[in-house]
Amino acid sequence: MPVGGLVPQATDEAADLVVRNAKVHTGDPNRPHAEALAVRSGVITVVGDDMDVAPHVGAVTKVVDALGRRVVPGLNDSHLHVIRGGLNYVLELRWDGVPTLRQGLAMLREQAARTPKGQWVRVVGGWSAEQFAERRLPTVAELNAAAPDTPVFVLHLYQSAVLNRAALKAAGFDRNTPDPRGGQIVRGRDGEPTGMLLAAPSALILYSTLAKAPVLQGEDQKTSTRHFLRELNRFGLTSAIDAAGGFQNFPDNYSIVTELAKTGQLSLRIAYHLFPQTAGQEIADLTRWIEMTRPEDGDAWLRLNGAGENLTWAAADFENFAQPRPELAPDYEAEFEKAVRLLMENGWGFRLHATYDGTIRRDLAVFEKLAAEGLFPAGNRWLFDHAETASPDSLDRVAALGGAMSVQNRLSFQSDAFLRRYGPGAAADAPPIRAMLDRGLTVAAGTDATRVSTYNPWVALHWLVSGRSVGDLVLRPRTNRVDRQTALTMFTRAGAALTGEEDVKGVLRPGYYGDLAVLSEDYFTVPEPEIPHIESLLTVTGGRIVYAAAEYEGLDEELPPISPVWSPVAHFGGYQASRQGLSGVRQAESLGEAVAEAEQHRAWRVARGLVPATATPFDPCFAL
Repeated sequence: MPVGGLVPQATDEAADLVVRNAKVHTGDPNRPHAEALAVRSGVITVVGDDMDVAPHVGAVTKVVDALGRRVVPGLNDSHLHVIRGGLNYVLELRWDGVPTLRQGLAMLREQAARTPKGQWVRVVGGWSAEQFAERRLPTVAELNAAAPDTPVFVLHLYQSAVLNRAALKAAGFDRNTPDPRGGQIVRGRDGEPTGMLLAAPSALILYSTLAKAPVLQGEDQKTSTRHFLRELNRFGLTSAIDAAGGFQNFPDNYSIVTELAKTGQLSLRIAYHLFPQTAGQEIADLTRWIEMTRPEDGDAWLRLNGAGENLTWAAADFENFAQPRPELAPDYEAEFEKAVRLLMENGWGFRLHATYDGTIRRDLAVFEKLAAEGLFPAGNRWLFDHAETASPDSLDRVAALGGAMSVQNRLSFQSDAFLRRYGPGAAADAPPIRAMLDRGLTVAAGTDATRVSTYNPWVALHWLVSGRSVGDLVLRPRTNRVDRQTALTMFTRAGAALTGEEDVKGVLRPGYYGDLAVLSEDYFTVPEPEIPHIESLLTVTGGRIVYAAAEYEGLDEELPPISPVWSPVAHFGGYQASRQGLSGVRQAESLGEAVAEAEQHRAWRVARGLVPATATPFDPCFAL
């Protein structure tokens, strides 16, 4: 846009993009604040004020006026299942941000009506019963009423899934279906499945059932992934570390992001991990992958970062806080040691899913044994994920071995279950973020989206700062919270450190990647309850405008239309943004109160004979 005072000049040093008139938080301690910056060939060339960038405005330079808004380094989610999420995104009805179950069921009913025969309606993560005004899950009866003929699968955290009759039939569940190991099919008095599936404590029953639903193919997978990345750009994300996960096979399920990287169509930088999928053949899988590729293969947009978040299935604990802590096999260390030794000898780092301190202590004992032999960490990056109940002693041992941590806001969605099982004392330290930082550990932050937490990073940032869940329950006291700048660093520079890229991203500094976000509200001054409602109005990755809204709408790259046309995302979008100026919790409460008042008023009118009991609410203003 033409801006007075910035006249294009003929220069060999013309920037591709200039952002001016901004409140820039650089993340650089040497120059923490600025008003403008310039990007050329994907890299920041100037950080300063309008006068500093003026000589770099050429005839084809895009000049963006930030209108005094806050600009921050592009966010980096250190634990996001972005590859798996992208392959399925347009098939999913997202309840992320929906304030009432009533609204969620209305969306589900509408989606079932447009979903073609043979397809499922699936609500897969990003929400919790705690966020609803009603504070409960949908019932099987409600799903049957909303979609009598269309299969419906609703996943709730790592805990359970609710299926309607049509989904039970489509999944092949009947009275003769045995309970899988670690899972339970809830049955009625007649022995037939009711529609409830429980992780007891393994979530495998939930994910294996979801895997029976139809999947996208070919170009639709590519389109779905591009729209998911655009949705992440909407919140200022420019990088993510993919934590792999169950049912994400290498190399098959990585082919779409690989193809998009080759054609320059990624709008998010992805560092990915490899996760052995089959119990009993983990060592064989790792050996095969070591022969195929190595960490840091790739480029600035797509690169391998190592193995994990599981190395061997026997060493993985489960995170269903509604169930007792699982007891792992007493001898898992033998195979686990083989996996770690193999990785260290071949220059591979790794990340490890570890919810409980008991698991962390046992893993550390293996690392310390290898360290005594001089084989650990052997210059390789490694970290623990989650670590909700990590003890001070374990953190000391992690620090001594040169490890790092990645924490996620899983407890902002599972706070009630954790509090009931472990009590307020344990909840106050779950996870012990301040203790990690006080030991000098690199502590990066992420979401663990998409099947539990939402992918909206501002919900996680709010949790880091406030200690509050999506149900407004305070778990962590001030002594275990962080200030806003520290939280933002955990979502920028710390994430870059986990991939060995701290010298090129996470900070707005000359020579670093041109990754940034122009925010809808000033993160540093907006009232704390409003942090979850922040979005990006302009997201830039490598100097490319990858998301644009409000005054900047139309400046981003065009995407192909969402396919299939009946996609829930095509009609509802992704994250359901709540109106500004009202906290999510208070908004949910207000909507719930309005619903209750409307029903009470209708009952009052029925009791007085003013309307029949079977009357359907109707506003004559909408009559044709």
